[in-house]
Amino acid sequence: MKVIRSRDNPFARQLIALAHSSRERRKQGLTVLDGIHLVRAYIEALGAPQAIAIAESALAREEVMLLLTTIPAVTVAALADTVMAEASALESPAFVMATVTTPSVRATASDANVLVLDDLQDPGNVGSLLRSAAAAGVAEIVLSKTTAFAWSPKVLRAAQGAHFSLNIVEGVDTLHFLQAYAGQSIALVPRAPSAKALFEIDFNRSTAIVIGNEGAGLPLSLQQATTHRVTIPMPGKMESLNAAAAGAISLFEMVRQRGDAIATNTNK
Repeated sequence: MKVIRSRDNPFARQLIALAHSSRERRKQGLTVLDGIHLVRAYIEALGAPQAIAIAESALAREEVMLLLTTIPAVTVAALADTVMAEASALESPAFVMATVTTPSVRATASDANVLVLDDLQDPGNVGSLLRSAAAAGVAEIVLSKTTAFAWSPKVLRAAQGAHFSLNIVEGVDTLHFLQAYAGQSIALVPRAPSAKALFEIDFNRSTAIVIGNEGAGLPLSLQQATTHRVTIPMPGKMESLNAAAAGAISLFEMVRQRGDAIATNTNK
């Protein structure tokens, strides 16, 4: 296996550009998986990536050799550690990276259980919510045009492989989506006299859980378009929860009420 030691090599240039530019990722329709855990998760869910890069110093590692035996023939390049460090966005640079075609999306069924994210800016929150949705069996994800790019390296790391079991639809007019949605929709809001408590909501029907911006929350137009304005009871002296925490609590209240009935891609 030839070792690439120059960042000017075409493969190295492409990897570095994709890893650090969302514009480049969108333009090429490619995503970078930064770290062996994400690469393995992708292979298990979707098969072989487009290409794999391995740090020169990691070629003899047992987990790397095992990884290479589990996939069909793909482009595999060994990169000098300095080049790999430039490509990886991790504090401790990854020793395995991969490029993959950004998965295509299908239309969201009008009666599916859905997580709707409107104007969430923090990639960590977006990734954490995707991970919670996947764990809760809610496979349909709708993201507004101003929500952090779902396939960015930071979101991918936070989601820990959840992307590969989800249908993620980005750039959606969330108001139009909610107006057309056939099930009930709940807007998570801070404490408010007119809001229902989360645990009063009957989740035994198709539900869209709607979460807004970390600071500003959901705009009034979206709140008015939902079936219920919902707050999470907090007996302690806090006004609100982190968006990712609030979303996780809501998703697993749905799981609690439905027991084993809810499953990935369930339409009710």
